[in-house]
Amino acid sequence: MTPPPPRPGRGGAPLPLLLPALAGLVFLVLPLVALLVRAPWRSMPDLLTSAEVWQALRLSLVCATAATAVSLVLGVPLAWLLARVEFRGRGLVRALVTLPLVLPPVVGGVALLMALGRNGVVGRWLDSWFGLTLPFTTTGVVIAEAFVAMPFLVISVEGTLRAADPRYEEAATTLGASRFTAFRRVTLPLIAPGVAAGAVLAWARALGEFGATITFAGNFPGRTQTMPLAVYLALQNDPEAAIALSLVLLAVSIAVLAGLRDRWMTAS
Repeated sequence: MTPPPPRPGRGGAPLPLLLPALAGLVFLVLPLVALLVRAPWRSMPDLLTSAEVWQALRLSLVCATAATAVSLVLGVPLAWLLARVEFRGRGLVRALVTLPLVLPPVVGGVALLMALGRNGVVGRWLDSWFGLTLPFTTTGVVIAEAFVAMPFLVISVEGTLRAADPRYEEAATTLGASRFTAFRRVTLPLIAPGVAAGAVLAWARALGEFGATITFAGNFPGRTQTMPLAVYLALQNDPEAAIALSLVLLAVSIAVLAGLRDRWMTAS
């Protein structure tokens, strides 16, 4: 009988590992604790019920949800292509898809301007043919957020597709179903948890986007000013309002992590 694999030791941690581990924990947690300590709790209701805050919050929620929808429509097929289809240059395509993860957001905003601005590679034709201007509009906010958020969904869904058994999809095609029908009726239900997790990550990333948004869409209250931009603006004029807005985004982030803990964390 094969003995079970050894479990990780549960003894005390060695001091050379314990000290930097604790220092790392303090380094990550201390700024969040400071945010809570310095929060203007007494004036919080007044700060969070102002018209400007609700305007920015509503715009953030609408744009993040729209960006997530765009990411789902475009990102799920892209993830399926990367996971299921062998083609030359697939590694390069995967690298390009994940590039926005490491690209500075401001650079992403500049790239969007060069592509979709009035004088951009594609934007000039959109303007001359359809009279469509994307920068510095609410649609521009959605595009900027989708650009930085979609890779999170693609990575999550591709990983789920690679873990799913492709034989179910192959069996459906041998029974006469088209590849699209097999994907829609067989594969998609199997990978639904991965799609949901990727959508939540994309939504959270879109909600917190700053650099690409302010570069491509600007910072116009009621039209392009999302919550992160409102925090940046408030920090210059009203630090207490900036802290209150930051706490709202912090609460959203904690909610996202709590919703994904069953997927990321294993029982001890």
